[in-house]
Amino acid sequence: MTRRIGAGEAAVDLFRRAGVTTVFGLLGGSMLELYDALFSSGIAYVGARDERAAGHMADGYARVTGGPGVVLGAQAGPGVANLVTAVAEAHLAYSPVVAVAGAIPRGQAGRDTFQEIDQNALFAPICKRSIAVPAPDRLPELLAEAMRVAMTGRRGPVVLHVPRDVFAADAPAGAALLHDNTAGGAPSAKQTLRIVELLGTARRPVIVAGAGLKWSGGSAALASLAEALDIPVVASTGHHDVLPTAHPLLAGQAGPRGNEVASGLTRDADVILALGTRLGFNSTFHSNDYVGAQAAIAQVDIDAMALGRHFPVALGVVADARAAAEALLAAATERRLAPDGWASWTGSFRKRKAALDDERAAEARLAGDPLPPVRVLGEVREALPEDAIVTLDTGAMCLQAADRLRFGRTPGLVAPLDFGLVGFGYAAALGAKAAAPDRPVVSVMGDGGFGMTMIELTTAVRHGLPVVAVVLDNGAWGAEKAYQRDYFGGRYLGADLHNPPYPDVAELVGAKGYRAAGPGETGAALRRALDEPVPSVIQVKVDPDAMSSLRKDLFGKPGSGDG
Repeated sequence: MTRRIGAGEAAVDLFRRAGVTTVFGLLGGSMLELYDALFSSGIAYVGARDERAAGHMADGYARVTGGPGVVLGAQAGPGVANLVTAVAEAHLAYSPVVAVAGAIPRGQAGRDTFQEIDQNALFAPICKRSIAVPAPDRLPELLAEAMRVAMTGRRGPVVLHVPRDVFAADAPAGAALLHDNTAGGAPSAKQTLRIVELLGTARRPVIVAGAGLKWSGGSAALASLAEALDIPVVASTGHHDVLPTAHPLLAGQAGPRGNEVASGLTRDADVILALGTRLGFNSTFHSNDYVGAQAAIAQVDIDAMALGRHFPVALGVVADARAAAEALLAAATERRLAPDGWASWTGSFRKRKAALDDERAAEARLAGDPLPPVRVLGEVREALPEDAIVTLDTGAMCLQAADRLRFGRTPGLVAPLDFGLVGFGYAAALGAKAAAPDRPVVSVMGDGGFGMTMIELTTAVRHGLPVVAVVLDNGAWGAEKAYQRDYFGGRYLGADLHNPPYPDVAELVGAKGYRAAGPGETGAALRRALDEPVPSVIQVKVDPDAMSSLRKDLFGKPGSGDG
């Protein structure tokens, strides 16, 4: 006979067997049995002040560890609804977050009972699966399925809804099987040969590397392939850490959120090898301004639906990005594919990259009062340790950051990606720090985004997560203010912010606070903060006029006032 234990204990047992060491959440009455089982489980619990933030923590944790990141939406109705933004963010970042969501008791369903909403339907469009547990005996099986679905193929969030009375019942112990089937396969020998043959025709090749290489641990394989063939590498947006920044073949990010050197490579290439990337909107704007119409594209992705979706491909291959890089290296070596045919192309890239590096170094010496944001980012870049993890928001300040900062290890960058979320970076940094306590973690945010989640400073202090927040303060919702300036005649409404003194807030809750305004002060403050055993906030006043309109396709003519 199968041994039975409390349903909360069964869930925690499954977490433990799956290798989960930390979970995030906010205490609620819908799953107190699970919390009681966690108490003596050896699994760490990080309690946030808001479910959205807890979800971002689980997301940051998943991106650093490879997943899954577990978040507990422990109160049916409003508590679970607060997870929507975090789940939507993970969905568009393909991050394997598993949300265990409390639900009302089964016998009260359909009666407009207290806190009743259709949670299953609410989450269905914004995750890989939204699963309702119908009975206690199914809880271990369906929790194991949730983790498997989150981690298999193109990763993504899964939400498991567990009624209150299910947690109050018993469930079978050790009944669910966990399958380690998260790795994808390699391309076939025929597909590999076709890609090598395509590269053999190239005079201007480039590798576009995406998140698939990070999820599969393929950075070393990518480096070996690029070095053997002497081909420049362009990172898809938000994945500048796919190789160390100092790698001589890494151009950085292409597209509107990248730099002109990398964008020039993808625009002018005659052969593009796209590894683990959808060539999605953030990287390309779906435009031949960033991916040249003349390029023959060989695209490798774990998801068949991504192949040729945004740009026509000469060859589409469903495969794991790391396995593909390894197979291509072996085949290219066997066939003695040599980089002689594109030596001038790569040589020209190296010169342009050196000029860009000089330009970025000059930015870090710019003067001004208040300081230009690029000067501040230059100081952050120089102060970052080699093994640092950086988390970002979306927004005017952070759009300039991802391609300007320095990453020495993969993963080293956690960004909102396609959801374009403001208010993500600080909570994600706490999750990243919980995942990698021995690595420095720095969150670079605008003043608006940090204001959304500054209460999580108390979470950082409570749980001993010494993250450093660098807040670039221009006193505005900068991206929108730039649009109002450029397209609506400077008629500002809702654009300006009244911020508290963030360093004082930090000190009040037991963290460290720093102010920076002059040249050199940000870098010095960051070095001091990284030596502190407690969380820190550095508030940096930056030039409010140093903002630009990114989406020039959305509005009328500049200055026309036409919406």
